[in-house]
Amino acid sequence: MKNIKEVTITIEGEDWQKALDKSFKKKNKEVKIDGFRKGAAPKDIYIKNFGLESLFMDAVDIVMDEAYQKALEEAKSMPVVEPKLDIKEINENKVTFMFTIISRPEITLGEYKNLGLKKEKAKVTKEEIDGEVKRIQDEYAEIVPKEKGVVEVGNTAVIDFEGFVDNKALEGGKGENYPLEIGSHTFIPGFEEGIVGMKVGDVKELNLQFPDDYVADLKGKEVKFNVTLREIKERIVPKLNEEFYQDLGYENMKSEEEFYKEVEKVLLERKTAEIEDEFLEKCMDKASSNMKVDINPEIISDEVHRMIHQFEEQLKMQGIKLDDYMRITGMTHEKLHEQMEPEATKRIKYRYLLEEIAQNENIDFTSEEVEKRAQEMANNYGITKDELLNAYGSLEVVKYDMKMHRAMEILKENN
Repeated sequence: MKNIKEVTITIEGEDWQKALDKSFKKKNKEVKIDGFRKGAAPKDIYIKNFGLESLFMDAVDIVMDEAYQKALEEAKSMPVVEPKLDIKEINENKVTFMFTIISRPEITLGEYKNLGLKKEKAKVTKEEIDGEVKRIQDEYAEIVPKEKGVVEVGNTAVIDFEGFVDNKALEGGKGENYPLEIGSHTFIPGFEEGIVGMKVGDVKELNLQFPDDYVADLKGKEVKFNVTLREIKERIVPKLNEEFYQDLGYENMKSEEEFYKEVEKVLLERKTAEIEDEFLEKCMDKASSNMKVDINPEIISDEVHRMIHQFEEQLKMQGIKLDDYMRITGMTHEKLHEQMEPEATKRIKYRYLLEEIAQNENIDFTSEEVEKRAQEMANNYGITKDELLNAYGSLEVVKYDMKMHRAMEILKENN
């Protein structure tokens, strides 16, 4: 591929000898040679005991930066992934490196305007509004003791229970003060139905049968449960009134009609945002398929490693280690890598697409505009601009993000 360059760099003469001397001074302090204090042995004595080869790797580290800079100058291109390094020759006189440098691949931007894509118009139905209102009420429902009456579907029954199979206590089939939501289908068929109608203090025997698709040693078997009802709890759904609206943060809301209009507005905004995201995705997909680019496997692999690192950080936030996740799911690093390759390839294509659009459209921002944007971002995050730039890296990264967002807008506006 045209974006791969192999550059050979040799460090020799005085530069290499200086590196070997520095390596010797470091190594000499770490070893003990009979008749000498640590660090006091002459170089020829050290080499006689440990060989010149023992100095090579530290000497390589010392000259590596110089060699790398020379390779970049010779290649006249910046690598997009960590260059591959091979030591072709190493001896007392010189070291020869071969750097394999992969730069950004050649990209031919295809058609990205007038792609013939249609954007759906956001609409909200009465059923959706009613459903969202019910969901909000359910979210704020209170679970309170039911003072009178019997267990009904939707109630939570607090029970003591014990199961018996073949007149023997069922292993794991016993519980005390167990809260069971009736209608949740947590227990085997017939259990929850059998509790419906019970009053607090009632004791009941339920004669049931394990389903045919249950665990092997119990499927199809008859089971007896002794159940005592300790308490009934019910969900009290809040009424649509001023007090409830204020609990939701709507201080000046008075009527049910206002609340429904607000719910409709929120749903419409949510749907509009979803449609915008979906439309952008369609534009990116179509425009990137019109673009010509050969992406090196090394570039894809680098992106996959970045994604795996992000995934690992997400797991950490949930208190899970990546190795534990692998063990539980039966996943391997190779499988995970393979699984993430399509998404990594798509991400790279989209990034190249936006960069090419930004260049083609001459998108740029002044330093004042970038500074202003950085300050706005810092204010949104509740941090100082310096803290934001420490996290981002530099104003150039902020500027890059601004360019990418503007390229996205151009993509949407012209399709």
